Amino acid sequence: MNAAEMKVYYNAVDTMEKAGVDPEYIQGWQGGYVHNPEREEQRVTDAYSAGYEDGQARNADNFKAWVK
Repeated sequence: MNAAEMKVYYNAVDTMEKAGVDPEYIQGWQGGYVHNPEREEQRVTDAYSAGYEDGQARNADNFKAWVK
């Protein structure tokens, strides 16, 4: 990741944490953003999957649906 991508990543995660987003969504988003392999099937939740897809798309706008 270059410096600009790191800043986007950090700001997105910071915003999600401060908003009280489901930690599963955040973990999925982080993994998708950095292109980590997805979790094993038995550990995947709806929040994780949504976050993973948004992270892969570099979309930091859909997290509001996952605020607890």
